[in-house]
Amino acid sequence: MADTIVNRVADSALITFDLEQFYQIGQRQTVDLSQWLDQGLVLKEKEFRAQLRAHDWSAYKDQFIALHCSTDAILPAWAPLLVSAFLQPHARKVVLGTLEDLELQLYTEEIVLLDVTPFKDKPIIIKGCSDKIVPKDAYVQLIAKLQPVVKSLFYGEACSSVPLFKKKK
Repeated sequence: MADTIVNRVADSALITFDLEQFYQIGQRQTVDLSQWLDQGLVLKEKEFRAQLRAHDWSAYKDQFIALHCSTDAILPAWAPLLVSAFLQPHARKVVLGTLEDLELQLYTEEIVLLDVTPFKDKPIIIKGCSDKIVPKDAYVQLIAKLQPVVKSLFYGEACSSVPLFKKKK
């Protein structure tokens, strides 16, 4: 019996939570408002609207879109809203901001829907390594969702983790 190797991690009640499982499959793309501005800086409403009407929006079919302006143009509040209205029938999701903002929004949607009942009074380790880029704020949101119900929270891997929270008895 002394020669038997026991995997205590596999036999423990510890549950590994991998945020990468919440990654929504699909192409991500940025759409830059400056492409429809005069010299990338000035919005001329008549020309802006005409260019939007003439644009091939089908190129964004089923894509996740981060809508932004890469120049220092001062835009009226309605400009990105109008572009968004053209994108909505084609894109899976449109977010005003960067690709990171888009990714965070996608993770946030998944975390909000997470049923935490299976994690009640369980020790949870939030996996730290990922092949996908998981926004740091997604980890913060996940902790806020799990902490009220779990026994304990760790971050990292089972062999090397950092304790984050332990419920008081």
